[in-house]
Amino acid sequence: MNQKSLFQFARYAIVGVINTVVTLVVIFLCKTFLNINPLVANAIGYVAGLINSFIWNKRWVFRTSGQYVSEAVRFAIGFLVCYGLQLLAVWLLYYHSPLHDFEVQLCAYTFSGYGASTLLGNVVYTVSNFVYNRVVTFKH
Repeated sequence: MNQKSLFQFARYAIVGVINTVVTLVVIFLCKTFLNINPLVANAIGYVAGLINSFIWNKRWVFRTSGQYVSEAVRFAIGFLVCYGLQLLAVWLLYYHSPLHDFEVQLCAYTFSGYGASTLLGNVVYTVSNFVYNRVVTFKH
């Protein structure tokens, strides 16, 4: 991997952390305060992250000057594919593994199996989305 690729990956990782925080905060707020179904809250969180992600990835990570609309369409397609992989991972981990019954009390907060499944699903999403965007959406 050359220096340019390493810097690109570092920028992607920074945007990924920001997107993860945005996504998880929105999921938490929807699920905890609005009593929205966990899978629907998950989708809402990812849409919030999607908007943030496209802007930062186009302008800062991949620094492309390509057509905004065509890149946005490819980005959205990649999001749907990677989100599907993530949602499948969350569903399998939460509903078909011992994580369904997992719960740990941390001070005033409860870390549940759903939370653990969501975090692991984020890893699936992040890796698959970087590869897709580098190869398809923002290719030079």
